[in-house]
Amino acid sequence: MSIQWFPGHMFKAKKELADKLSDIDAVIEMVDARLPMSSSNPMLAAMIQHKHSLKILNKQDLADAAQTRAWLDWFAGQRNTRAIALDSGDGSPKQKILDACRALVPHRQGGTKPLRLVICGIPNVGKSTLINALTGRKVAKVGNEPAVTKAQQRIQLAEDVILFDTPGMLWPKIEHETCGDHLAASGAVGRNAMDEESVALALIATLQRRYPADLARRYALANVEGEDFQVLEAIGRKRGAVRSGGHVDLQKAAEILLTDFRSATIGRITLETPEEWQDIAAEIERRRAIEREQQALRDAERKARRAGGRRPNPLQDEDDDA
Repeated sequence: MSIQWFPGHMFKAKKELADKLSDIDAVIEMVDARLPMSSSNPMLAAMIQHKHSLKILNKQDLADAAQTRAWLDWFAGQRNTRAIALDSGDGSPKQKILDACRALVPHRQGGTKPLRLVICGIPNVGKSTLINALTGRKVAKVGNEPAVTKAQQRIQLAEDVILFDTPGMLWPKIEHETCGDHLAASGAVGRNAMDEESVALALIATLQRRYPADLARRYALANVEGEDFQVLEAIGRKRGAVRSGGHVDLQKAAEILLTDFRSATIGRITLETPEEWQDIAAEIERRRAIEREQQALRDAERKARRAGGRRPNPLQDEDDDA
């Protein structure tokens, strides 16, 4: 489904981050280990350009362990990038992050200036929880709803390391519907920006394809091969989401499914693989190319109207050239 959610404080966070980047040595981006690239901000990628980057695949305890290893290898193959995996039970996140960042920027060790880091991530990815773990005290607000943190914070992470925390930030246009579905399923999108039934149906389609045994076991379903809406109805019946007259409350069934996915009650699930992402990225680039062509044509039409000339006709131009 098409999902766009970019509240005003996210626009402000983008501007503040852009102003600060020139003084930053490395950018830490927290992504969701269950959807590593759908939760990686393309707007941030364009902003940091040649900066060194550490990807933290958070919530690894909720993700498919084999796929997390595959994603760590994939990120390690990207230029100026390192990747580590964390979860809420990690006992030493601070040292792992410091070691990875210092390895990214070795020339800043032992200097007179501190290593300056900034940490970014989508809403509800667990960044505030990590900040509190890194500092050993509650310096960042934590909540189950996305977009709890709304202002930047400066944290002395070590004697020679300064960390700037930023609010959770999505991007104005989610360019592929699969990314929107994955983000919504993870809880990164506000409830008023999505249709939970549609998100649940998309999630069921992924589970049918990649984790059918986990889906069947969780809801005691004999068959998960039917249409996605039939499976959602079956889940609703199994979990008591039935209204008077025997009709399944699909909204309630969707909420049950999404809650179970987010808590890994269904199982440790990763929604996308590196190979699947390559196909999604290729489709995004194809759509961008079409948009650029359409924009070029619109610009030419406006220019012609302002000049009082005829409307451009590419076919006519080809006939004239012939």
